[in-house]
Amino acid sequence: METGVVIGAEAADWRAAVRLAGDALARSGATLPGYGDDMVRMIEEHGPYVVIAPGLALAHARPGPDVLADGLSVVTLATPVAFGHPHNDPVCVVLGLSVVSVGDHLESIAQLANIFNDVSVIPALRGAKDAAEVMHIMGISHPAVSTAAVDQVEL
Repeated sequence: METGVVIGAEAADWRAAVRLAGDALARSGATLPGYGDDMVRMIEEHGPYVVIAPGLALAHARPGPDVLADGLSVVTLATPVAFGHPHNDPVCVVLGLSVVSVGDHLESIAQLANIFNDVSVIPALRGAKDAAEVMHIMGISHPAVSTAAVDQVEL
C-alpha cells in the first residue's frame, strides 16, 4: 500500500483538508491528482459520513481511473476543521484511502476502523511529531514509505 503523511497542516475548511489527503495520495503514487476532488464530491453528495469518530475523517471515493494503487494518507491538522457532523466535529486527523477494486474498498475501511477501536489512537496521531511516529501508530512498516510520499509541515 502506498502511503503519504502530512504533519501539522493548515486547512481553511474541510474541503481543503480532504484535498491535502488527496494530494498526499497523489504524491505517494497511489492516485492521480484528481482523486482529491473525487473525495470532496463524495462528501458533498452524501454528507459528512466520512467523519467516523470524534476528530477523525476517513475520506475516500469509489475505485476508478484516478486510482493507480491501494493507498493511505494521514494528515494531521494544526487547527481542527468542521465537516458538519453533528457529533464528531471538529476533525483533527484526515485519512485518505484509495483502493483499486470495489471488494477491497469495504475490507480496507473495516481494517482501518479496527485501528481506531483504541480511543488513544486519534490523540496519538494528532500529537505525532514526524511521519515515522504516524506510521508506527498506524501499524505500517517504515520501509514501505518512500521519502517522496512523506511531508512534514512544521508546527
